Amino acid sequence: MKAAGTGGIKNFPVALRPRERLLALGPQTLSDQELLALIIGSGSRGESALALAQHLLQSGHSEYLIQAEPAELSRFRGIGPAKACQIKAAIELGQRWSHKSLSGRPVIHTARQAAELLLGEIGHLDRETVRVLNLDAANQVIAMDVVSVGSLSSAPVHPREVFKKPLKRGAAGIILLHNHPSGQLTPSEQDIRETRRLAKAGELLGIHLYDHLILGGNDYLSMQEAGYFCPAPTGSTEILKEVK
Repeated sequence: MKAAGTGGIKNFPVALRPRERLLALGPQTLSDQELLALIIGSGSRGESALALAQHLLQSGHSEYLIQAEPAELSRFRGIGPAKACQIKAAIELGQRWSHKSLSGRPVIHTARQAAELLLGEIGHLDRETVRVLNLDAANQVIAMDVVSVGSLSSAPVHPREVFKKPLKRGAAGIILLHNHPSGQLTPSEQDIRETRRLAKAGELLGIHLYDHLILGGNDYLSMQEAGYFCPAPTGSTEILKEVK
């Protein structure tokens, strides 16, 4: 949904107002822009909350909103300290509750077990998102990190962001998971290249990349089981061991 540049949300037709749509249809039907507008709450002079949300998403992208400090968000026109704190509080709460879903510290023995932890949460999202399961030496899940939130067809992944928190936690290995909004589970060339790049980085850091799962709808694909962890043409990437 494109936000109008001027005028408040109250001037929008009722059927187009995010709050009314959420009440009538549920939060899952709202776009990222609409959800962010509800968190922001009110617009600024000449711009609706939807317009402010659109500027934030276009200028900083979802990944930036997750990582940015409140002071950085406050630099956007119309986003003062109060609105910046509302955004960061909502993101932090969502991440904490997501982590609580891993309570009981499950032990991962198969790709299916890893997929089932997050299929219900990200399998039906309309934007690609990348998550990382942190495992200890006994394959027990010690944490889950949101690494990246992207567009309809891609989510940026950098080894620094993938391994930063697992390194701090002393994780023995990780499982990477991301969704395909299209529901198609076949990995793209970019998926394959990034997986091999991350596997190499993990070898250097002493953290095994056990698998990379692609989720779509109610199904998943294990790149390890499907053979995509095979060596690249140069033979520089070894086949990774399965999670035992």
